[in-house]
Amino acid sequence: MSGSTQAAAPGPRLYDRTAELAAVERLSARPATGAGRVLFVTGAPGEGRTALLARAAHVFPGTAHRVAAPPHRGPWSGVRALCAALAPDPSAGRRALRLARGAEGVAAAVEGLAGDLPVLLCLDDLHLWDAHSRAALTTAWREPGGGSGGTAWLVSAARHHRLPEVPEAETVRLGRLSREGARALLDDLCAVPPPAGVAVPPPAGIADRLLDEAAGHPGVLASAVRRLVSGTGPSRRPLVDGAVLAEVYGGLLEGLPADSRRLLAVVAMTGCGAGGDERSPDHRMPPGSGTAPDPGTYDVALGAVLAAARATRTSVEPLDGLIADGLLCRSGDALRFEDPFLGRAALASGPAPIPPSPCAGPSADPVLVRGEGHRADRLGPPAAVRAQAPVVRGRSQLVRGLAALGGGPVMDAHEALLQAAGFLRDRAPEEASDARFLAMEAAWAGGDVSACLAALDSGTAPAGTERDFVEGLRAALTVRLDQARSALSRVVAQDGAEEDPRLLLRAGSAALVLGDTVAASRIHARALARARAEQRTALVPRALEHLAYAELRAGRHSRAARAAREGLRAAEATGQRNVAAHQHSVLALVASVAGDGQAVADHAGRALDTARPHGLVQAATLAEWALARAEFGRGLAARSAARLAPLVRPGPRGGHFALRMLVVPCFVEAAVASGRSAEARVAAEEYAVWAVQGVDAAAPAQLARCRALLARGEESAYWFGEAVRRHDGCGNDFERARTLLAYGTWLRRRRRPGDARGPLSDALVTFERAAAEGWADHARSELRATGGTTGGVTDPAALGRLTPQQQRIARLVAGGATNREVADRLTLSPRTVDHHLRSVFARLGIRSRVELPGVVGRWDARPDPATEVRARHARA
Repeated sequence: MSGSTQAAAPGPRLYDRTAELAAVERLSARPATGAGRVLFVTGAPGEGRTALLARAAHVFPGTAHRVAAPPHRGPWSGVRALCAALAPDPSAGRRALRLARGAEGVAAAVEGLAGDLPVLLCLDDLHLWDAHSRAALTTAWREPGGGSGGTAWLVSAARHHRLPEVPEAETVRLGRLSREGARALLDDLCAVPPPAGVAVPPPAGIADRLLDEAAGHPGVLASAVRRLVSGTGPSRRPLVDGAVLAEVYGGLLEGLPADSRRLLAVVAMTGCGAGGDERSPDHRMPPGSGTAPDPGTYDVALGAVLAAARATRTSVEPLDGLIADGLLCRSGDALRFEDPFLGRAALASGPAPIPPSPCAGPSADPVLVRGEGHRADRLGPPAAVRAQAPVVRGRSQLVRGLAALGGGPVMDAHEALLQAAGFLRDRAPEEASDARFLAMEAAWAGGDVSACLAALDSGTAPAGTERDFVEGLRAALTVRLDQARSALSRVVAQDGAEEDPRLLLRAGSAALVLGDTVAASRIHARALARARAEQRTALVPRALEHLAYAELRAGRHSRAARAAREGLRAAEATGQRNVAAHQHSVLALVASVAGDGQAVADHAGRALDTARPHGLVQAATLAEWALARAEFGRGLAARSAARLAPLVRPGPRGGHFALRMLVVPCFVEAAVASGRSAEARVAAEEYAVWAVQGVDAAAPAQLARCRALLARGEESAYWFGEAVRRHDGCGNDFERARTLLAYGTWLRRRRRPGDARGPLSDALVTFERAAAEGWADHARSELRATGGTTGGVTDPAALGRLTPQQQRIARLVAGGATNREVADRLTLSPRTVDHHLRSVFARLGIRSRVELPGVVGRWDARPDPATEVRARHARA
């Protein structure tokens, strides 16, 4: 609608709008009272907002003006149209516009033009008005009395538009018609204009089909009738097809940003294939049921939508906005269209690059996309369908594979993605390549070397970085490391020229295979930055997963924990359960370094809850490794060795093929401590063969440590010294500290306390810097046993090296508080307080809470450094 009227035409008859018309009557009676002068009407496209405004203007006892959203939405264009509708001449309209844009505002401008006479202003499609005008109108409506003497406002807006908060304003929401109301509207639509004046009923059987398919939607029903009357409607089912829905919902969709329209089409595409059946978008209730059908709207898993968005390279950034606007509904991890017809309209109007849905057929033959036919087998197989069927099937499998990769059994994902690569190889080679690499990722997560090779061998890689990556991984998986090194090094060297986050993740993976953890962390950080810059929300959790693992491999545990925690939040928000399991595993390993046994158990348990049923061998291996390290830290060497033994064993019942050798040093240490030296020696010999390959910078030093633990007498001393020397060049301070701790412990047990203090002190300092509290406690215990100081009673400054939480707990306990009282005061659990308190005792070098008051008292008695400086200056 455009322009304005003072003597409104009656417009079409309204059906099932009794409550809405009653609200309009109440509005008409209010201008004189000065309260409740605004009525908002919302509804979906075609539900009759404009018709209701026309009827209200026609029956209003005073003067009524209808103003539509201007076609050009420049600043103040809406207020300009409003002033023009009210002004008796152009000059008056210009004066009113200046008044409206000034300090007086819209209320004063309207009052100057309308006076005190009853006036109804019907503003249509508020969501299409410019922001300046909407803000000015809101200010006018919020003024006492509506801002003008006798003016009432009837304002329509799309259902998804966020209405302003206006005191005492009433809002009515249009809905669908009843069966009787829809039938009465159908009779009106089929009536022949005068002079005949008689209704021409639709052909036999068509009326019920129209009523069924329109589901009480007046706009959809009217559009379908117009197409039938004009002879352009479909001759087969359904009568409400994509063209009808595009006519009704096209304005809404075109008014959305391109990214939002594309994402809606992806959700519709994914929902069309929900459940793996071939239901088309026009699934309907039985004829004559009188109940609104559910055409094409099914609960769709959020993970499946994100996978489909990734497969189609669609941004998911608009998702939160679409949910907030009510166009999509989210319940847990499921999405659903708020308006069933909108899903079909989005699917029919989707941008050309969107791959067709699994059940929709190719874009060259959009019969199923339009909703024609309940099942695919009702359609004849035209040549276009036969020609492009592999592409359709390939994209279908790609979506399914991505969904399983994010939150299902990874070997199912591998199979689906491998099939997708086969279907897409000839007609969509770039998508086939993506599917192939994703299949390899799935197999890698599942710990299946043969499946990884099958994915790499399933196609021909083009020359360049992609071929280097394929050939390098293939060589690494078949233990041809010299060939792998030359190919993968070229991939890593190209990371600076890449901008695509997917390619950067491959380069980072190549660096990890080569053991270059510094490059791996740098490249994965770039991949994360690019994914965020491009708003690739579904890819961000994967980038954080790779980054957290790279930092873990580099021994930077605090940074690994930070990336893993952020990645865990991102994975849970996007429904990527498998990624979340991997992040839980990383956090469990970090907690094992910190000595937080409860956190290890929690994170490892959550990781294994997903990893075991989904076949995530890599995540499961990391989680079991973390549990074993925590057990060893508690002195349970035998249990730790028993847990680690399967992880270092080759074959399908062992650990992950890429982690086996990384676990060996821990297994050797636990096995030697628990009397399983023979098994430790076998594992160490295999580790020796691997260590010389140069794929882990810390491996030569850790091999020397293993040999020191397995040797006897002075041979052990030689290998410990060799391990420390080799550590100096590998850059992993944490592993160096572990070697120093083992060396110092060995020296102390051979009654050489003086020689042991140096390595133990160095280890303690490194562990404290790395926040490796569990290992630091072990080093302090060994250092105390040598008679050396650990910064405890003889050094009050040790209290300053406690964490802020530990200092608070120490002070409360020193003041006489029980663990329960401390827990209540700091909102912690008593178990957590006990854990922190034991760490405080170890760090301060005391044995019980009885000694705490003395340490805290000496600490408090120390002068403040700043005070000392001022005192020295004063004395000078």
